[in-house]
Amino acid sequence: MQKQEPVLLNCTNNMALIDLEISPTEEPLPQDIESLLADAQVRIDRLIEAQQDKPIFAYVPSDFGEVYRGLEQIQTLNLATGQRFVEWGSGVGVTACLASMLNFDSIGIEIEPSLVEASQELAADHELTVEFVEGSFVPSGAEWLVGPQNDLTWLRDDGIAAYDTLGLDPDDFDLFFAYPWPGEEQMVFELFNHCGAAGSLLLTFHGENGLRLQRKVLR
Repeated sequence: MQKQEPVLLNCTNNMALIDLEISPTEEPLPQDIESLLADAQVRIDRLIEAQQDKPIFAYVPSDFGEVYRGLEQIQTLNLATGQRFVEWGSGVGVTACLASMLNFDSIGIEIEPSLVEASQELAADHELTVEFVEGSFVPSGAEWLVGPQNDLTWLRDDGIAAYDTLGLDPDDFDLFFAYPWPGEEQMVFELFNHCGAAGSLLLTFHGENGLRLQRKVLR
């Protein structure tokens, strides 16, 4: 499944990231997935309209259908070392809900309280088991990896310590998902390589460039 040599990053550990090739299907989405996405879009539109005078910081939804197919491929091919999933910057919680529907033990970390509340409502209304936590997904001691950020970036480290709330550490997760802003991709890769467990996966969405899947391995 590997498609290129390890990408060696400027980290303090003896690990590297390698790309894994996935080929998501183009078959129609299952009806329950379509229903969730349709409902989520209505909620997102409503939330954006309500926030016109005070835009939600750094909220840009991804292509959830494509993300679902990527998660489905990971599950079908049994690529993850376990079932514990976390979304970094979970927004309205759609991707974390999709992970739950694929039988991952799903958690979303989001720094904006209004989005956490919206996420919890979405999951509850669709009877999905997902834990959403308000706070920063940047663990304590790793702030130097993301550098100085302003209040408008999703890659903020000034929130509640989400991992303390969860009672978990980043290396307790098997699969991470993030939708980094342009120019912040490398910081997300560095952060994952610094704090993820050996063997864990990082799935990222890159707009028109689609999905990228990487595994953390020994150099």
